[in-house]
Amino acid sequence: MAAPCPCGRTSPKGQALSLADCCGPLHTGQPAPDAERLMRSRYSAFVRGDVPHLLATWHSSQRPAELTLETADKWLGLEIKRHLVTGPDTAEVEFVARFRVAGQAVRQHERSRFVREDGRWFYVDGDAL
Repeated sequence: MAAPCPCGRTSPKGQALSLADCCGPLHTGQPAPDAERLMRSRYSAFVRGDVPHLLATWHSSQRPAELTLETADKWLGLEIKRHLVTGPDTAEVEFVARFRVAGQAVRQHERSRFVREDGRWFYVDGDAL
């Protein structure tokens, strides 16, 4: 059996989805159907160190020129608190990502903003909560 997707998404029967059945297709270029799925794919990309996916899904108005991930971070889990459609092509996702840095537990609680352009969702920015 394949390892579960890092984002923690489950099937309607409560079974963990594999990366191939969840975030994997988004990492290879398939558009996310909504902002929540894009958020999940970005979390999985952080876990896997997939910088190209993170940059490709960051809105051009906010995208950094380059991105270096901390390889010592240990990602522990993602909880989606809320997915709110705020307009025909805008949405917000509130989430909590847990990880460990140098042995210290970190809890990142954020409300992220997303926009859809030409049928693709992009992360714009977020507010720490």
